[in-house]
Amino acid sequence: MTNASPAGRPARLAALAAVSAILCAAAGCSNSPGDLKPLAKGAMTKLEISRRPVPAPATAFADAAGKTHTLAEFKGKVAVVNLWANWCAPCKAEIPSLAKLETAYSGKAVAVVPISLGKGPDEAAGHAFIDRNPPLSFYTEPSYALAFALKPPVENMPTTILYDRKGVERARLAGGADWSSREARAVIDSLLAEK
Repeated sequence: MTNASPAGRPARLAALAAVSAILCAAAGCSNSPGDLKPLAKGAMTKLEISRRPVPAPATAFADAAGKTHTLAEFKGKVAVVNLWANWCAPCKAEIPSLAKLETAYSGKAVAVVPISLGKGPDEAAGHAFIDRNPPLSFYTEPSYALAFALKPPVENMPTTILYDRKGVERARLAGGADWSSREARAVIDSLLAEK
């Protein structure tokens, strides 16, 4: 075995790092913090990672008391924003898992924000449904303006949008999912770990 000269070591280390990066990319792994792509598996298989930073829209929605809010109020927290309607069976099926997610992260910088898009009797029934799924709070936006203000607009319900603590959309999932699963918690934990 020959001793390598100290002058050749940086070049060999750089080559080794390049080969490692190529192999990692081919295997679908990532060492960069906040990369959610490797976490899109199991219950999170349908998770679509945002390709560019998209801030939350300023569209207002209301709480159960009629007070208006915007998504900007959740800046500083990982926000799990769920657009749903009472007439949507998959929406109602996933709400209990969102309640479990909120319970699991009680006291942490996570906000679970289910926003009902129903109006009239659907809005009232949605409010009653959320009341049966504590600790979730009821929010409503019956005009669908929020769904269309998102980029890209929401086309299916339920759709859940994940915002980091800077208020930037990082991923979304169209269709129902188990938000109490270990895969969902891994995604939330990854966003929480970011500085």
